[in-house]
Amino acid sequence: MTTKPRILKEKLPRTAWLWQYFKAGDFIDGYAVASPLSARDAADIGFRMPGWATALLKLRNLAVRPFGLRTERPEDMAGIGLFPIEHERSGEIVLGFDDRHLNFRIGILGDGTMIRMGTWVRPHNIAGRLYLACVMPFHILIVRNAMARIGRATA
Repeated sequence: MTTKPRILKEKLPRTAWLWQYFKAGDFIDGYAVASPLSARDAADIGFRMPGWATALLKLRNLAVRPFGLRTERPEDMAGIGLFPIEHERSGEIVLGFDDRHLNFRIGILGDGTMIRMGTWVRPHNIAGRLYLACVMPFHILIVRNAMARIGRATA
């Protein structure tokens, strides 16, 4: 029987790259799980989405395509899954992009004992705020699931 990893909801350290984007009114969250993985290895595991999450993403893409929102990573951009890599340094990787309705980034930090993952979002307009409100329950579910996979990968 495998042990269920303990996922903590906690703010990202102020040294995290995501904080450079943050301004009043933005959304930012943070989760952590015990793991000796590197940030890159954790991202590779975390973004290997299970079938149910892939199905949700496909449904999301069908729903937003008529509005001109991004549904895939440009082929000429290095990335992990749908998300382009914006920044990578020792112990941290930042993925994400700017879109018409909002800008977002996902930061993954590894310090040898914990992996921390946070998401920053800046809605541009009412459509961005409505979108964020609609996807929030799925965001929490998907991130917690990713963190559990990361935690189990080293158990």
